[in-house]
Amino acid sequence: MSSLGDELDREPSVAPERFTGPAGRGAWATPPVRWNELPEERVSAAATFAVVAEAVRQLPEHQQRVLLLRDVEGWSSDEVCTHLELTEVNQRVLLHRARSKVRAALERSFGDDPS
Repeated sequence: MSSLGDELDREPSVAPERFTGPAGRGAWATPPVRWNELPEERVSAAATFAVVAEAVRQLPEHQQRVLLLRDVEGWSSDEVCTHLELTEVNQRVLLHRARSKVRAALERSFGDDPS
């Protein structure tokens, strides 16, 4: 587990300035855009897939593995924890950070990046 220490301890999953309140610990300052409400031309399947694939490729290895097993392969949290020898908390943190990075890449691509 020591190999995950740096990855788990240093980076926020979402930029604190995206939230209101002290030290970014409040509600969303600007909520994430609901992609199902965007015009169709902005969410074409091929373009969206390309952005997601590139974002996943750029993830740190542990985040990438957890995201692929959970969201692509459909593994349960327990299965991923057992297979990768992670605690439930570590698996949840890795998955949340990976999903946050993919969402941020999509927001940048769609021009909705509030930062």
